[in-house]
Amino acid sequence: MGDISKLFDIAGKTALVTGGASGIGLMATRALAEAGCKVLIASRKGEVCVQAANAVNAELGEDRVTGMAGDLSSEAGVATLVEEIRSRTDRLDILMNNAGATWGAPLGEFPWSGWDKIMAVNVTGVFGLTQSLLPLLEHAATEEDPARIVNLGSFVGTRAVGNNAYSYAASKAAVHHITRILANELAARQITVNAIAPGPFPSRMMAFVTEDEKLSAMMKAEVPLGRLGRPDDVAGAMLFLCSRAGSYVSGAILPLDGAMAAKP
Repeated sequence: MGDISKLFDIAGKTALVTGGASGIGLMATRALAEAGCKVLIASRKGEVCVQAANAVNAELGEDRVTGMAGDLSSEAGVATLVEEIRSRTDRLDILMNNAGATWGAPLGEFPWSGWDKIMAVNVTGVFGLTQSLLPLLEHAATEEDPARIVNLGSFVGTRAVGNNAYSYAASKAAVHHITRILANELAARQITVNAIAPGPFPSRMMAFVTEDEKLSAMMKAEVPLGRLGRPDDVAGAMLFLCSRAGSYVSGAILPLDGAMAAKP
């Protein structure tokens, strides 16, 4: 079975976390860096990524995180980010497709532009970046220790409830499906593909709920476990999926939602 004390060891791996400067992405960035990974983080606001990287490095007392700009909303933006990644590393052990956007409007008023924008970032950008980075992932992949892709889905991708965020919910269902498709197609290349499907976590996207005492209480009441997600929840999921402990897991949509998706 090997040394069980190293079952969750990912030290020395190189990871890219898109949207890694805030919310769940920053929670994952901190977890990977603390576990000994070299972590590249990218988002549309490159200066925010640089600031987040500097803050995490200061906490750790070691330069493990590098921030840069990366716009996943267009083919040109993805190509530019891929070239930047290739200039910094010739291998990727871990790709976390975390960057995303949302849009809300009532049915009957939901704009075409709002649909296109969310699909471009949450679905097309995720697929395009993954496809372009396959050579770097393959370079890191072995039968003993596959390369890992972790996509950010959502519990809303499993529920037939719009809540005025129609394109977001549909995009996350698409992320779940492409996760399973790629898990099947990339298994022969020794690359695992999984998704985490979070429920409510404190984040910029959820701030209008989590920072309002009344709305936050109402949201917690909707969660069977009675609380919002915590950084340790993200850290545990990432360490499992990206280490030897999760090397035989692929095509999974891991619910990280306090049992919300299990509600009847």
